[in-house]
Amino acid sequence: MQNRIMITGAGSGLGRELALRWAREGWQLALSDVNMAGVAETLQMVRDAGGDGFSMRCDVRDYSQLTAFAQACDERLGGIDVIVNNAGVASGGFFGDLTLEDWDWQISVNLMGVVKGCKAFLPMLQKSKGKIINIASMAALMQGPAMSNYNVAKAGVVALSESLLADLHQDQVSVHVVCPSFFQTNLLDSFHGPNQQMKAAVGKLLESSPITAVEVADYIYQQVAAGEFMILPHEQGRMAWKIKQHNPQAMYAEMAAMATRMREKTKAP
Repeated sequence: MQNRIMITGAGSGLGRELALRWAREGWQLALSDVNMAGVAETLQMVRDAGGDGFSMRCDVRDYSQLTAFAQACDERLGGIDVIVNNAGVASGGFFGDLTLEDWDWQISVNLMGVVKGCKAFLPMLQKSKGKIINIASMAALMQGPAMSNYNVAKAGVVALSESLLADLHQDQVSVHVVCPSFFQTNLLDSFHGPNQQMKAAVGKLLESSPITAVEVADYIYQQVAAGEFMILPHEQGRMAWKIKQHNPQAMYAEMAAMATRMREKTKAP
């Protein structure tokens, strides 16, 4: 382990805070984002925090851009030890209102972007016996109403991570999946959906979060170091997941009731 880490979606939000958390430990960082100004700013912050590295533009929907990013890591850092598939987008809307284009967009970024990131960097991780950290969401476990395409994409990230945990065991590549609840970040900048009221509702959830992206990043750092596979940074999320495991039918009923309340609110004048 030579302390080299790659992070997608590093131009803002959780990706930036993860970069700064590892930078404070003196790591070399390879940072990417579709927002070049944002990722350049993150790189400067990383250097100020005690890390170093480079940044480049990368759209995770395009496998050729990810393989080019991997090649740059090999050339500039001599390999990679940890990858963080963090790039993601938000969306919402009831199933009947979502278009197939909404589904394609969500799956292409939030699920296939992670698949492609793992695929592009796997040879280097096998060589370094490194770590994969995939950022999913509590939505993957709880399946809240009016966000079916997001739920499915993030559930796919959890299923992928569980599959890789088994498939890469003999290669000594460790795998971690993170399922944060809503927290204070700029996720809404990428919101895609048919209903602006849904965007406003998600915004309220983000603003009311008791935990910041800084705290989420620190929790992830600690749990990865401890070897934890499924990382749930929010205490409320951990409690909700336990309740669903113990009594799933009660949670399904609560989600159905929540959907009814949401529909009534969107109909209100």
